[in-house]
Amino acid sequence: MSRETTGTPDSPTAAPKDRPWLFRTYSGHSSAKASNELYRTNLGKGQTGLSVAFDLPTQTGYDSDHVLAKGEVGKVGVPICHLGDMRTLFDQIPLEKMNTSMTINATSAWLLALYIAVAEEQGADRKALQGTVQNDIIKEYLSRGTYIFPPAPSMRLITDVVSFTYKEVPKWNPTNVCSYHLQEAGATPVQELSFALATAISVLDAVKESGQISAEDFPAATGRISFFVNAGIRFITEMCKMRAFVDLWDEILKDRYGVENEKFRRFRYGVQVNSLGLTEQQPENNVYRILLEMLAVTLSKKARARAVQLPAWNEALGLPRPWDQQWSLRLQQIVAFETDLLEYGDIFDGSVEIDRKVEELKAAARDELAQIEKMGGAVAAVETGYLKEALVHSNTDRVQSVISGEMTVVGVNKFTESTPSPLTQAGDGGIMTVDPKAEAEQIERLNAWRASRDQKAVDAALKALKEAAVSGKNIMPPSIEAAKAGVTTGEWSEALRTVYGEYRAPTGVSSAPSNNPRSSEQLRDKVAEAGRKLGRPVKVLVGKPGLDGHSNGAEQIAVSARDCGMDVVYEGIRLTPEQIVNSAKDQSVHMIGLSILSGSHLSLAEDVVKRLKEAGLDDIPVVVGGIIPSDDAEALLKKGISAVYTPKDFEMEGIMSDMVDIVLRSESEPA
Repeated sequence: MSRETTGTPDSPTAAPKDRPWLFRTYSGHSSAKASNELYRTNLGKGQTGLSVAFDLPTQTGYDSDHVLAKGEVGKVGVPICHLGDMRTLFDQIPLEKMNTSMTINATSAWLLALYIAVAEEQGADRKALQGTVQNDIIKEYLSRGTYIFPPAPSMRLITDVVSFTYKEVPKWNPTNVCSYHLQEAGATPVQELSFALATAISVLDAVKESGQISAEDFPAATGRISFFVNAGIRFITEMCKMRAFVDLWDEILKDRYGVENEKFRRFRYGVQVNSLGLTEQQPENNVYRILLEMLAVTLSKKARARAVQLPAWNEALGLPRPWDQQWSLRLQQIVAFETDLLEYGDIFDGSVEIDRKVEELKAAARDELAQIEKMGGAVAAVETGYLKEALVHSNTDRVQSVISGEMTVVGVNKFTESTPSPLTQAGDGGIMTVDPKAEAEQIERLNAWRASRDQKAVDAALKALKEAAVSGKNIMPPSIEAAKAGVTTGEWSEALRTVYGEYRAPTGVSSAPSNNPRSSEQLRDKVAEAGRKLGRPVKVLVGKPGLDGHSNGAEQIAVSARDCGMDVVYEGIRLTPEQIVNSAKDQSVHMIGLSILSGSHLSLAEDVVKRLKEAGLDDIPVVVGGIIPSDDAEALLKKGISAVYTPKDFEMEGIMSDMVDIVLRSESEPA
């Protein structure tokens, strides 16, 4: 959009109006074809950039027919298994003219390779491509859970993407250091600042040490690092956090790396505002929350986002429909084009209160950064579990403050009386559901792709890819060649797994009870009495089946169960139903609690129940928690699930008491 001068009768020569940020909608579902239709529709409605959501198999490096992909295909994003899928995804969308953000991390090098291959098929010059790959693996170990490889090789892949794009795709943002998911995992503003900046330091240190970018070019390369942040409901604090980000990043680049050019030290960031605070109760209130959170990243010109994508009002209920996404897009457009926001300089400059809060955040973040530096940097702080444990602790505090009422959430713990919302009364329940046929159709297309390609070319490309991984050569050139040869996402990842190995990050949930347990004495007495009746302590297994890496809920259940006196088995994310059942048998648990937020609850929970029955363990009750529509909850109960919990069930004390009752009831029932 061109700059325009706006005048009023009082100021006929007003300063040029700022350009608005990029308008994006984070989207993708079912199939590449369905997602392409959605993208072209959204672009027609005035969206100015694309933000691609990939499904969990794609994010974790599995093809759609892998055992761990069952029930997950196309649920939280689009499945991309090969070049053909990527072609379909961007059909009739000229990539040379598009600004595309891809929320992808462990497989970012691969998805970027596919993107470049499709762009070049369209006739685009790779040097003209504009966009972003998130490519931040540190926060995956801490919050989102879509990591594959250990930290060291993961950092090497990030370094390769940064170095390759600097030379070959110079307009591309090669890493989008992401504090968004840190806040979703419970991070305080200070943790969000310090953990994200520590990650950025680790990336720049690794790039510098690799020697792939010369000392002369390094300052310019730092100017391509971007950030992806979150903004919560305390929008004054959040706005101050963004101003602190601007100052601290400038300080780090100048003092630590000697970057003199002010242009290269700019804090460039995109944002999606907070989804953690969206409520299932009175979901229409979420519209106001989203608007207020957006103001945090647009009001201050000094710290204004370069791109904004907003969640839809109903994301705590399920997958938003195209109309819901349009509503969020219109919100951006109204703020940008109807208000006078873009006509002024920074309205907070000189504010005593704002300056005080910004300095307070900066001082605390510097202290935390120094602590992480003493540990050896962000990677070391991941490996020791320090960062993860800090987030689990902060999230526990947040959850407890909602339960106690210290933090008011309208419609949840205050002003709970409500007239039924007409927005959720439609026949679709106010959300979109993915057609169950989508997974089978995607697998059918995948098999057809494998059958039609030149297998010798595939084998040669995979051999070259492994050789690059072993030798330390940049991974991008052989990845692009592999994309063009027809290699699949699963094959690319498996080739690197054989070289780098796999990784399981610390869970952040220690076995030792908290010194300050939040459970009541009454509940602890109830758990102890149940243990006496059972002849041993109540023992529960908290399981994360499938590929869903959102572990916040599972961690809070595990911590609460531990602190009220139960024995807890929690082995982290990404388990097969078979592994969960085997663990339940080996550990002799009294109950299994499944946490599933990816929409795959029906197939995965049913699989666990079926396997328990086959193993003669159907006396072990199973409860399920997640973002589960009411119709699906009823279906789960009919399939033998003992209880279903959704975000509206936030009272941990009540959930723990329920679990004890369910265990005792199952133990008393005749075999």
